[in-house]
Amino acid sequence: MLKPYMIKGIPEAGCDEAGRGCLCGPVSCAAVILPPGFECDELNDSKQLSAHKRAELRSIIEREAVAWSVVMVEPDEIDRINILQASIEGMQRALNNLNTRPEHILVDGNRFKPYLDPVKNMQIPHTTVVKGDATYMSIAAASVLAKTWRDELMEKYASQYPGYGWEQNMGYPTKKHREAIKRLGITPIHRKSFRLTD
Repeated sequence: MLKPYMIKGIPEAGCDEAGRGCLCGPVSCAAVILPPGFECDELNDSKQLSAHKRAELRSIIEREAVAWSVVMVEPDEIDRINILQASIEGMQRALNNLNTRPEHILVDGNRFKPYLDPVKNMQIPHTTVVKGDATYMSIAAASVLAKTWRDELMEKYASQYPGYGWEQNMGYPTKKHREAIKRLGITPIHRKSFRLTD
């Protein structure tokens, strides 16, 4: 059972990303503030859920969250500042977009940067949590949004750039994807700073 919060009684935003290890496409970053008393037994780390279950949960989260945002950081920016910095930057942009200002931030993983709230003009405390998407509901909710939004986009790209298998691998470095790069070359959405072939 996931924990509903770390600090009770304040707006607490969970942040996560999807697509960090992919060879192409954006990294998708999400921030979610859930309402007090939110309950959803099926909510879990998005990687543990089926695509159908993630889609169901996405509609629940988008409907019931106090605030949510998804931001895409594109491949050219990933190549320029590196994937870790792009992931942190994307999560901070998602936080900027929330229409309710968080008073504490939970971040999946072990790396983040101090977050300056652009509305309050003050630093908001954050806590990084390894395997946070399997620990806190708000991070799990952010993981579901980040993953579903990105998968939807990669399915569109798959029809635009056929042959790479993105409708199945979503841009991750599978054998089929790497072989397609050798055969077809790279696309405009490949991350040129990544090792694209074996």
